[in-house]
Amino acid sequence: MHARTPGLMLYATIFVLTAIEFLQLSMVAFGAGPIMGEVSITPEDFSLIAAVYASVAILVISMQRWFVTRLGGRLFIQCATAVSLLGAVLCATSHDFASFLLGRFVMALGGGALFTSARMIIHHRLAGPQRFMGIKALAYGVALCISAGPWLAAQAVSNDTWSAIFWLLAIFDVLAFVLASRSLDNRLRGYEQGRSDWNPWLQVLLVGGSFGLLYALQRFYYDFYGDVLFVASVLVAALLGLIVYAHHQRLNQQPLLHIRPMLHPRYLAGLALFLFAYLMLGANNYVVPVMLQRTLGYSWETVGHFEALGALAAIVTFTVVARLLPKHPAPRKFWITGFLALATFGALLARLDPAADPWLHVLPALACYNIFLLTVLPIAAMQAFRQMENDETLFSNAQQVKNMLAQAGIALGISVATLGQQWRTTVHYNMLNAQVSPDNPVYLATIQHLQSALAASVGPVQAAQIAVARVAQSLAQQSALLANIDHFMLIATLGVLGIVVTLAQKIFR
Repeated sequence: MHARTPGLMLYATIFVLTAIEFLQLSMVAFGAGPIMGEVSITPEDFSLIAAVYASVAILVISMQRWFVTRLGGRLFIQCATAVSLLGAVLCATSHDFASFLLGRFVMALGGGALFTSARMIIHHRLAGPQRFMGIKALAYGVALCISAGPWLAAQAVSNDTWSAIFWLLAIFDVLAFVLASRSLDNRLRGYEQGRSDWNPWLQVLLVGGSFGLLYALQRFYYDFYGDVLFVASVLVAALLGLIVYAHHQRLNQQPLLHIRPMLHPRYLAGLALFLFAYLMLGANNYVVPVMLQRTLGYSWETVGHFEALGALAAIVTFTVVARLLPKHPAPRKFWITGFLALATFGALLARLDPAADPWLHVLPALACYNIFLLTVLPIAAMQAFRQMENDETLFSNAQQVKNMLAQAGIALGISVATLGQQWRTTVHYNMLNAQVSPDNPVYLATIQHLQSALAASVGPVQAAQIAVARVAQSLAQQSALLANIDHFMLIATLGVLGIVVTLAQKIFR
């Protein structure tokens, strides 16, 4: 199964395939606000598009090995990158909801399985020290694109060229097509005929259940009180559909995904760890820019600079991890470091206020967050699949399931974060608004001070109106900031719980 000694081009292929996934993830999440404004879509529409992207990506990832064994690895990557390129061009030239939705749908159809393919190239084509070099190429792709994505998106939106986000992804698709054409072959074609098959109705059930789950969670945010019975029904139906799909895969003799052999503690514990990390990735990708840009008033360009600088810690972290792993492979110390960094990240941002110095408070927090990602995720990847490495089909299916959960986890993280921010903002606003009354001397003093400062320039009547409006604006900002603080206090608590669980667990030693 192993090809001749790999050249630099194969490692470059792994790097670029990884880069496409994590660049689109970081750039689209960071530039969501400006993209919505330019394409004239609402946050509700953007959330719907995100649910469509995630559910289509889950479908494509579930069939990745089936396609590879029918088409061959090289042809599959060529087709996938060509379709992803078309989707990126459609997004870059979109001008309304329908055209942007179509573009993201096509991007997911082509690009959804590229990261899974990058990991399987490592498994199929590399062994021994070469395999570790391939893993390093993949991990550096993750680290560099997590750091570069926000900065690149900030440059694009700051210069009123939001479409550059997708033109850049299109360039990476072309590069991946060329590299794969020269470094890969179709060696796996026909490798396991008869070992797996797919049922189109079950695949419809998978994509429908995935979309229904994400859609229902987002409707809780936008229209919970308007139609709670409908939303709850969709959620229950989606969960039942996904359970039926998994049950069928477990019982079938020739399933698309061999789930039954995966059901052992090591892999399940690893999946739980992956899911937690991807939930954190989705939630914090949403909340951090909201806090820095909307609540604290930093410009997009400034936020992009700080996110990029903080994410450089990811590169340093993996460099250190890669040097320590060969001699000290035990995972506990890495995970304890990662969860400690997550707790520190939450604690630092939970203490943030409008007068905080971003260099002293924001940048160290963002660095800690990226230390968490680049200690927990790579070590989990090396530990969870250890018992499956000798069975290529099972290993591939396990990677597919993990990456399907990653798509769902990121989308769920965003949904949970938006729900939590709405809830906590409302709670804090109601508490603060209760203090806004003529009986409150602090409120009266604030209004009188603002009126006195404004009366000379706009007149007493307009000064009174502006004073009331500024107090209302201040209440909204303070409520949002308090909701952000609640989020990061929860993150700090989860980091501490992660340390406790890591010390208590006996599966990974």
